[in-house]
Amino acid sequence: MAQEDNRLCDACVKGFPKEWKTPRDLTLDNVIGNIEKGVSIRKSLNNFCEAMAFVSQVEPKNLNEALKDRNWILAMQEELKARLVAKGYNQEEGIDYDETYAPVARLEAVILLLAFSCIKGFKLIQMDVKSAFLNGYINEEVFVSHPPGFEDHQHPEYMFKLKKALYGLKQAPRQWYERLSDFLTSQGYDKGTSDKTLFIKRKEDDTILVQVYVDDIIFGSNNGELCETFMEIMKSEFEISMMGELNYFLGLQIKHQGWHFLESS
Repeated sequence: MAQEDNRLCDACVKGFPKEWKTPRDLTLDNVIGNIEKGVSIRKSLNNFCEAMAFVSQVEPKNLNEALKDRNWILAMQEELKARLVAKGYNQEEGIDYDETYAPVARLEAVILLLAFSCIKGFKLIQMDVKSAFLNGYINEEVFVSHPPGFEDHQHPEYMFKLKKALYGLKQAPRQWYERLSDFLTSQGYDKGTSDKTLFIKRKEDDTILVQVYVDDIIFGSNNGELCETFMEIMKSEFEISMMGELNYFLGLQIKHQGWHFLESS
């Protein structure tokens, strides 16, 4: 039976093309990896023909299972910054944190921004700040224990003192807003008087509006240079991803043709 399975697998392998041709509508810049290499097959799955088409790994149920797989260890190292979360429920008010709230844009404010943009005739662009809460600075002394799988075996009794905010901390949203607010005001932006999540900058007859909703930011101007400058300064200070023209935000679906916006179901 094993010999028959091997013959079937050999037949499957022979069925793959030895040379890969690039379709006319696909450029080499969009190809991941070396197309001259051909198809790679896991040796551990040689006796299972279907596995060559659908290769999958079993997700570990706990830390001990993950530590047995080298690939999961590498993934843990790669995602440690974004996935490490503090046990905020152990924090004591007045000792580990003071203010926790952070201003959040209201739906009415976003609708007014859309209406104003429609009147002025400029479109809005959306960007997302990656791992936003990790950018905030904390004023209190906060200590966390070693994360599982990353213990310091030479000093197991030591604790880590945080220099910046961490997901899970009660003050993390507040500190992120303070960091972003201080940065924008240092760049010449004025904070709204009634809406603290709206930032405005004027240059002669041109204006740029920036609306913040936690880690989502929408902005627009009647001067394209102001938008380009804003994107450049944000990229220099934070790690961001551009989402393009605003199409969906806070339950609103925005259509740029005629600037209609519909409430999403």
